[in-house]
Amino acid sequence: MRIMMTTIFDNPHTGGLSTHVSTLKTGLEELGHEVDVVSFSDLPRWKQQLARGVSFLLNTLSKGKGIFIGHILRQHMLSKLIKRQSEDVHYDIINAQDVYSSLAAFESGVPVVSTVHGYFTFEAISRGSLVKGSWEANKIQKLERYVYRRTRRVITVDQRIRDYVRDLAGVEGERIYNFINIDQFCPRPDKREAVRKNLGFDEDDILLFVPRRMTKKNGVIYPVKALPHIHESYENVHLLYAGSGEEEKAIRQFAKQGGVENHVHFLGDLPHAEMNDYYTASDVALIPSIHSDGVEEATSISALEGMGSGTPVVASSIGGLKEMMTDRETGFLVQEQSTEAIRDAVIEAIEHPELREKVTTQARRMVEDYYSHRADANKFLLIYESVLEGSHE
Repeated sequence: MRIMMTTIFDNPHTGGLSTHVSTLKTGLEELGHEVDVVSFSDLPRWKQQLARGVSFLLNTLSKGKGIFIGHILRQHMLSKLIKRQSEDVHYDIINAQDVYSSLAAFESGVPVVSTVHGYFTFEAISRGSLVKGSWEANKIQKLERYVYRRTRRVITVDQRIRDYVRDLAGVEGERIYNFINIDQFCPRPDKREAVRKNLGFDEDDILLFVPRRMTKKNGVIYPVKALPHIHESYENVHLLYAGSGEEEKAIRQFAKQGGVENHVHFLGDLPHAEMNDYYTASDVALIPSIHSDGVEEATSISALEGMGSGTPVVASSIGGLKEMMTDRETGFLVQEQSTEAIRDAVIEAIEHPELREKVTTQARRMVEDYYSHRADANKFLLIYESVLEGSHE
């Protein structure tokens, strides 16, 4: 089968969508299929700059207009690219990864399946790109509804997003939880000391890894708020942030105010291939997501990568996180926005090696059984095949 995956966003980029695309591509190719990715990054440089420039300019005049017009520009540009490439190469199916790439792909005439990674409109509101209740927000949500009704099949990455699609569009999607490359993200205890030394940390340093984009819904402010309280018990704890975003300024301010700025490290947007080094080096991975403007964490790829890598994961008990993790069995679930709960779970993971060993062993086994890139690639293939069978009836 020849498959195109497409998105109006950059690829690769930091975030779960890009990771999903590359991991699914790997799984499908291992099963013998051909996969091409067509994204905003494949457009000529001047077109990328035009779309970004128009979006920025309009957003300075009126919040929301930039994202609305900018996304339409990206859609039309991507539509031409998809159509041109699908004329040169015969694709059996296109798997679009967002609302606007679905709209772009519809014009190609190739059967389109749409994967829904989140709450498109509400996530834009949460990160401050749209104003709740505005004309632009309402229009984009109408486009969401249209896409979910028109596409051949909707795939969602957790049950809550499936419910959202059903409530918004009256469409029953197929739920396939997020997944990881279990060969790439695996325990490497024999390399822990060398990796930590290479990263500039001593063996007795305690490293807490936050592999999250610095955006409000990811709750990234709470680990730095918890750090001074953790230091009351362990002064050698360091906080490592991988990612970037609008919350970085606030995190730096809290680190300075709390007197822990020398123990908070900003790694920036790391290449995905380097992430396993940080899981290997770290004592705990933190996934402190929160509810934000109707947005709730899906099945977190970062949490799965930590679990697959043999790192204890402390995560907020919300959304897809509590669907995929069992407290003190495959991870540590804590109350969202609670610095005390984060502190207590981190200290428990540090001080109880037998519990930590049980949690990490069971988490790895669960990831192998239920969140493998190979197993989930097969699930996607079944959907593609059913769509193609239906199109030939």
